[in-house]
Amino acid sequence: MIFRPSQKLNSKIKAGTLSVLPLDNNPYSDWTAHLFVADRTQFILLSNTESLYSTVMLGKGITTGISFVERALNSIREFMEDDGFNSVYAPLIAPESGTIRFGKALNRSVTGSMTDMIRFAAAFVIDDMSPHDVGHKLNEIPFSWLKKTTPRNTFKNMLNSQ
Repeated sequence: MIFRPSQKLNSKIKAGTLSVLPLDNNPYSDWTAHLFVADRTQFILLSNTESLYSTVMLGKGITTGISFVERALNSIREFMEDDGFNSVYAPLIAPESGTIRFGKALNRSVTGSMTDMIRFAAAFVIDDMSPHDVGHKLNEIPFSWLKKTTPRNTFKNMLNSQ
């Protein structure tokens, strides 16, 4: 499994020097993560690298790579279960979580879209939306990198084409 933390997040979790890694063979186990601050609180945006399917979690208490991975996996699992993708985590993501690698961001299209998502997420948080609900809202926004469809639809199409 690959996590691709931003430089800011990598500094926080001390994951070391990030290497260039291609997209994981299992696209469900490749996630890009960015740390952002909204309303003086740290949050982490976790997005599936291929589909931009995202969840948001609190950044408080995450100080190491191990604490990041544990919290990220729990957040992804809980969010998928709540979003109706409960059959995805156990067979497609959990088996990959035994070997975690940290790598650089895959491409500018992903990081650019995530920068846009962070702007939306920060506004939603300031409007008193919970991080969990922010994830749902973000997954319904169409992005040009996804050919004007939503991250949720792209993720669903990935599953349907399997």
